[in-house]
Amino acid sequence: MAKKLVELEVGDRTVTVTNPDKVFFPEHGYTKLDVVRYFLAVGDAALRGVHRRPMVLKRYVNGAAEEPFFQKRAPAKRPDWVGTARITFPSGRHADMVVCDEIADIAWAANLGCLDLNPWPVRRDDVDHPDELRIDLDPTPEASWDDVRRVALLVGDVFDELGYRSFPKTSGSRGIHIYARIEPRWEFTDVRAAALALGREVERRAPELVTTAWWKEQRHGVFVDYNQNARDRTMASAYSIRSLPDARVSTPLTWDEVPGVDPAAFTIATVPARLAERGDPAATIDDQAFSLEPLLALAADQAAAGQGEAPYPPHFPKAAGEPRRVAPSRRRKD
Repeated sequence: MAKKLVELEVGDRTVTVTNPDKVFFPEHGYTKLDVVRYFLAVGDAALRGVHRRPMVLKRYVNGAAEEPFFQKRAPAKRPDWVGTARITFPSGRHADMVVCDEIADIAWAANLGCLDLNPWPVRRDDVDHPDELRIDLDPTPEASWDDVRRVALLVGDVFDELGYRSFPKTSGSRGIHIYARIEPRWEFTDVRAAALALGREVERRAPELVTTAWWKEQRHGVFVDYNQNARDRTMASAYSIRSLPDARVSTPLTWDEVPGVDPAAFTIATVPARLAERGDPAATIDDQAFSLEPLLALAADQAAAGQGEAPYPPHFPKAAGEPRRVAPSRRRKD
């Protein structure tokens, strides 16, 4: 007997949904077809976050309750209209990654079990120069949601003071993401340095609430994860679905919404109507790209004051001036 499938017309494409009745969110009974239809409902807004960007396929093939696997290389068997871009990893190896140019590409990825979309901060035509600065606010276990909101507002203040337009969104989990478009003129190392500088400035303003300490044993409050701007690091894009039981969505916000936002209000059941009624708060994110120079100047000032390089993730080559890449509690005593 042939397996059940559904064919959906998406623009000029036909997207096949295999096993459409497979339950992806048991608590609410949302199926794979529900997931695909959600992405079609928010299609243009979701595409804005991934358009022309190489993307890791984070595949929940057995639904949100099971562990996903990450597929960096584009599947050999894919529609001829799903394009790719060649990227280079920190190791020097390369791969051809999926690139979403149209809504049908997102629907195709959703059929593979991609709930959250994980693009690189670059475009296909220049994969070595990011055009997106990403601030990831990651609360430690003792931090409250109110702490996260307060730190987000501080980040917004710093961006404003330096002349940037920034765009917040819920992460869909416990944090908040804040994006700014930048001119694609700088390397990943520069963009990471800019994110670290911004994080350190926020930490200076609220040291009891904010940390840029890489080692978990040293963190408190809300961690500004500057390493999310390193090469080969990705974050869930706007309108991605997260693997929480309620099918929560990473949702763009206006800055006025941040002080009172409840991330549980945004799910695949509520976000399409919100988008239809209010529009996308990030609709103008591509209207202007900013120079990285104000943040790099801030980084230079911090370096002159004694704040040097910070640790990279474990699989990255050692950077010039980087401190020992070992947790303080594991360092040998002199």
